[in-house]
Amino acid sequence: MEDYLIRVITTNKEIRALAVRSTDLVNEGQKRHQTTPVATAALGRTLTGALLVGSLIKSGDEIILKIKGDGPIGTIVADANQEGEVRGYVTNPNIKFLKNKAGKLDVARAVGKGQLSVTKINRFKDPYEGKVALVSGEIAEDLTYYFTSSEQIPSAVGLGVLVDTDLSVKAAGGFLIQLLPDASDETIERLEENLKKIKSVSKMIESGFTPEELLDKLLEGFEYRLMARKDVVYKCRCSRERSSELVLSLGEEEIKKTLQEQGQIEVQCHFCNEKYRFLEEEINELMSNQSAE
Repeated sequence: MEDYLIRVITTNKEIRALAVRSTDLVNEGQKRHQTTPVATAALGRTLTGALLVGSLIKSGDEIILKIKGDGPIGTIVADANQEGEVRGYVTNPNIKFLKNKAGKLDVARAVGKGQLSVTKINRFKDPYEGKVALVSGEIAEDLTYYFTSSEQIPSAVGLGVLVDTDLSVKAAGGFLIQLLPDASDETIERLEENLKKIKSVSKMIESGFTPEELLDKLLEGFEYRLMARKDVVYKCRCSRERSSELVLSLGEEEIKKTLQEQGQIEVQCHFCNEKYRFLEEEINELMSNQSAE
């Protein structure tokens, strides 16, 4: 089964819902950063959450989801766009194996206390950033609190990542449910009952649930219509050209000093770990072209 996301609205126009399977792209993130299990779970949840948030913005815009806690994992960052592309990283991808009392990966302890921020980047406006304190470090609960507190939209977020014994990702996915204005008490009560029945998103994905089948469970008793379906993928937008611009931004003095010490300048992308090496001859050509412009 491929990774994809769907967005629906109930026919009574009282609930908006999204669901996504993100197993392959979270696996790609694990490979790119060589994360240990707890870091894989934390990064995977953040990547999946960013996709859900990014699917609510306008085409061409981007969102940056940042979780900055005082736990051993450090900062977790993911950015996504409306087209279903996402990328991300963690400050410390190799943290020790942490389990909670239930025997599950202890993402909350890895994240610790801190802040969650969502930055919306619009091509025609200044970026807008919303911030909330982390309520648990579990990420799904923190996103739920963000929507309810910062955007005043009653929401429920579920995120799950199941890591295999060989460190790969067996299953990953998530959902976002939002009440629309004027939702009735009956709708709210039925939705709450449905949410109580959902125990583990990752286990459902592992057992073969599609995003549609996941929403069938979440929206049991409601009729809904599909608004959008799109493939989702881990995709970095770094390039050699962008990296060369970063090299030139160092300034002539710093460039010469680095070349004297190392014989080259290497730029490594935080999001995908791709390395771009620039030797002296190429850098001199870049600087010459810059001067000619």
